[in-house]
Amino acid sequence: MNAMRDRAKEHFPTVLLTLLSIVQALALELLWSHLHEVDYLSELSWIAILSWVQIAATFLGIILIWVVYASNVMRFRWVPATSESVFPFLIGLVEFMLIETLGPGDIGLWLTFMALVFGLMNWVAWASMRRARLDAENDAFFSMLEPATLRDFYPAIAIVLGLASAGAYVLISGDQGLPAMLALLAANGVLVWQFYDAAHYWEVAVTDIEGDRIQ
Repeated sequence: MNAMRDRAKEHFPTVLLTLLSIVQALALELLWSHLHEVDYLSELSWIAILSWVQIAATFLGIILIWVVYASNVMRFRWVPATSESVFPFLIGLVEFMLIETLGPGDIGLWLTFMALVFGLMNWVAWASMRRARLDAENDAFFSMLEPATLRDFYPAIAIVLGLASAGAYVLISGDQGLPAMLALLAANGVLVWQFYDAAHYWEVAVTDIEGDRIQ
């Protein structure tokens, strides 16, 4: 038995969630500050509606990052890699850029950063589950699932490319009309779908093989 490995597996969840909590708190503080600083959000206008849809997606993205991380460390135990202590900083940096580009003038950049956030979170989730699969303590869960293949990532790849393409179009054209709104609504839609997907895998994790909920 390797004491170092056991110690890392025991303390990593607490360290990771503490670090992520700080990053997410700062992101929410920046988002709250934006709500107070922008006057047009209280007006009844197309720009205000566009901005609120954008803000909703930003908030959903921040919460989704927490859900993905928290559910992984509560479901699995694994020996972390050094990169897993770096990912929260990278994700936090992209979150801050996402909030800094809120507003009708930077929707193209915002969509590009949202594509980056979505891609990073899928990468982090895959990397964590890949390492968790190697640990025998998680066999009860992974025995019910085949290892992921490239085909399993096609939906996520399509979403990232779609958001990035929409961002490039809005950035080049400067269009703040219907195409921008459709892109923002699509961003909200894929985030809600990702919540549903996370909830599904959580249910699988807390259900035994016979289908009875673990008490």
